[in-house]
Amino acid sequence: MRVLFVGDVYGKTGRQMIDEYLPRLKSAYKPNVTIINGENSAHGKGITETIYKQLMRAGADAITMGNHTWDNKEIFEFIDRADHMVRPANYPKGTPGQGLIFLNRNGVEIAIINLQGRVFLPAIDCPFAAADELIKKARAKTSLIFVDFHAETTSEKLAMGWYLDGRVSAVVGTHTHVPTADERILEQGTAYLTDVGMTGPYNGIIGVQRDAVIHRFKTSMPVRFESETGPGQLCAVVIDIDKATGKATAIKRHFINPDHPFYE
Repeated sequence: MRVLFVGDVYGKTGRQMIDEYLPRLKSAYKPNVTIINGENSAHGKGITETIYKQLMRAGADAITMGNHTWDNKEIFEFIDRADHMVRPANYPKGTPGQGLIFLNRNGVEIAIINLQGRVFLPAIDCPFAAADELIKKARAKTSLIFVDFHAETTSEKLAMGWYLDGRVSAVVGTHTHVPTADERILEQGTAYLTDVGMTGPYNGIIGVQRDAVIHRFKTSMPVRFESETGPGQLCAVVIDIDKATGKATAIKRHFINPDHPFYE
């Protein structure tokens, strides 16, 4: 089974990059499952129902989220009927939405789990304990398990990768918006990438207008963050998984922008 995962879609520019390049990526790599992280897709803060449906129409099979899940209050109106949305599973019991979903592709089930780190992020429930619980549930149905770990630090992401090695098919990091170049298959067969990167403005600072971010660093004064304009980028990763064992057999990342054009 082949999985295409697209990192943090940020604002209008990110959605435009999805519209332009996702069909081309799917045509070139023919994934069985396409997953998009959409937690920044509404002006960089959260998601709306319209955007959720737009990303699904563009070719997503599932939408994962992160620490900005709740920033757009409209989400409370639709998350419980958004069957293909996966929010971080380690929020307390009773939180709306779901942290694990299953997709069936030609009789083969794949589980998709979303977890959120706790280092430099809100102190929600332990992602490692949540992973143990959800993997046990997932493996009752399938050995193909994909994890989007939305976390701030490389160390926490690496710890999760090694902790889950051999128990899941892939652990892919999101949140920091800057792609890392450490894609690999770990010793027990889990595909790993610390951060897939962002799909959004190429010339901003993690999606935000440069001047505002620089001003904040120089003065320590609060500023209003707005999405940068101009050319876009798309960050993604393609992972091949053995359907019989659930172990990854290949991982390849993609960075599309004006300096790295996409060639089909």
